[in-house]
Amino acid sequence: MEDELIPGLPQEIARECLIRVPFDAFRTVQAVCKLWKHDLESASFLRHRKSVGLDRPVVVLAQSASTDGEKSYPSPLLYRLALFQPATGAWSSLPPIPGRPHGLPLFCQLAAVGRELVVVGGWDPRTWAASDEVHVYDLVSGAWRRGVHMPGPRRSFFACAASEERAAVFVAGGHDESKNALRSALAYDVAADAWMQLPDMARQRDECRGVFASGGFHVVGGYPTEAQGQFSQSAETFDVAAWRWGAVEEGRLEEAACPRTCVVGGDGRVYMCRQAGQAVVVEEGGGAWRRVADLPREVRVALQMVAWEGGFMVLGSGTQCGAQVAYILDIESGEGEGMKWRKVELQRAYSGHVQAGCCFHI
Repeated sequence: MEDELIPGLPQEIARECLIRVPFDAFRTVQAVCKLWKHDLESASFLRHRKSVGLDRPVVVLAQSASTDGEKSYPSPLLYRLALFQPATGAWSSLPPIPGRPHGLPLFCQLAAVGRELVVVGGWDPRTWAASDEVHVYDLVSGAWRRGVHMPGPRRSFFACAASEERAAVFVAGGHDESKNALRSALAYDVAADAWMQLPDMARQRDECRGVFASGGFHVVGGYPTEAQGQFSQSAETFDVAAWRWGAVEEGRLEEAACPRTCVVGGDGRVYMCRQAGQAVVVEEGGGAWRRVADLPREVRVALQMVAWEGGFMVLGSGTQCGAQVAYILDIESGEGEGMKWRKVELQRAYSGHVQAGCCFHI
């Protein structure tokens, strides 16, 4: 006879109770007993939670640790993982990566695969040497594990995006330790802890952006070695099913600028912030871009954007070295003037600069 999850209740009723536990209480609930821990860590738990509409967006950010003095910065600069729940406005911190007392690698990439956070590459905060390390954090069990190192040259500022269907993280472009822009691409199978080599892109792309949509890994923008800082408006898409790159898409981006705010929304559309003249959020559709909403004046510099089903979050500041602010836009609330920004309350502990972000549905 199966042990009872909750004494006196049928198992299906007990599971209905457990799937309603809020995300920030998972660790507490798992500590109650082995049965509850096993149930919450099972593959079916999050599927069941999502099937009845109880999953919620959970944003993870690579954020600098706040300091007591406004112009006092630790050396080396310390970055950690901050967690934000848009539904409740709650902030918290994830446990640090074991064996890394100096915090996250600078400029590392974050990817969400199921319930696992994948931290790829970056720079050692003490030496600024490029890293090929991979670290994986399970948001349900609260455990870290080290992944196999990323093969090939140690790359920086590369495109990175995750495929939920393939449970894999795709990487392309960036530059090597000699500042040479790269065409090479890789995919990391999270469950197998193994890297796969992809065919090379047609062009070198340093400081490119990666998004995953419609079965493809889209690598947008970037620049070649001989034209550093001269961003391209083109893009290339890797068709995962066919395992090949499509033709270079010229003029894919609206302007020749850094594409770091490019994200895919829950509706499958590509969004990004345009900063020519008045800063706005635009979306791509039918081969053209259209204005979605004007950015608040407080967020114009060092922008980061994270999207989820029905909305997205923009973080940045009004001026160079200005205070960090964040806003949320509900893209289901209407069109144009009907869409309203909601300012996020940033506690002092979570007001540091953000270098990367991703979103889970837990």
